[in-house]
Amino acid sequence: MRQRRTTPAASLTGGARLSELRATLRRLYHGETAAARRFQLSVIAVDLAIIAFFIASPLFADKPIFFWIDYSIAALLALDLAARALASSDARVWIRQPVTLVDVFILVTMLAPLWLANLGFLRVLRIWTLSKSGLIWAPLRRRGYETWETPARAVINLVTFLFVVTGFVYTSFRGEEGIASYVDALYFTVATVTTTGFGDVTLPGVAGKLTSIVVMIVGISLFVRLAQAIFRPAKVDFRCPNCALLRHDPDAVHCKACGEPLKIPDKDD
Repeated sequence: MRQRRTTPAASLTGGARLSELRATLRRLYHGETAAARRFQLSVIAVDLAIIAFFIASPLFADKPIFFWIDYSIAALLALDLAARALASSDARVWIRQPVTLVDVFILVTMLAPLWLANLGFLRVLRIWTLSKSGLIWAPLRRRGYETWETPARAVINLVTFLFVVTGFVYTSFRGEEGIASYVDALYFTVATVTTTGFGDVTLPGVAGKLTSIVVMIVGISLFVRLAQAIFRPAKVDFRCPNCALLRHDPDAVHCKACGEPLKIPDKDD
């Protein structure tokens, strides 16, 4: 019996369908149309709901419903990663980006929640990966609120750090004196980061002291970064044609690095 061969037309049809799917995903993830914006807002809403689950998961991780929600969210993240890979211009470059690697790690912790339970607190890094995408900042830029982007990024970095540390403290020191609940871990983290240091909640042992030291150093650095982002004069992105310096004062006439004359357009232009 003669074997049937796959015709070139069938191969082209499959390739054409894949190309059409990739083009559609690019329009949805990176487009500026009304349909693309609705899709991007939906993605942001779903991501925020997932982040809320990650933050609250230590409170009901021992309940049976946790695994159902966990695997459902894992399926959503897997679909999102697959869609982003198809929407990228080069999947091999995309997969090597730090944001993608963090998302893949988060997905792995969700597919093996029992084996990687002690690393579950790192799922909160999804806040950071979301802040690195253009889905959040594009609407602000379209409405002329780009000056809020730098302070917002600083707030997101600080919030991410707070919840990552809280999860680590709760996972590693739960049951120790003073750390009886997730709120206790959050209270310790905020008190340490702000250097308030009430002293009613402390971490025992050498590991606890080293954790406190790291939290204080990194936390105060993030607070300084946040204060700078809020109170320093707003900058605009306009690349100097001579030295390529990007950040300038809104009313700058010359580049402060090389003295090249600038023609920064007004926001209303």
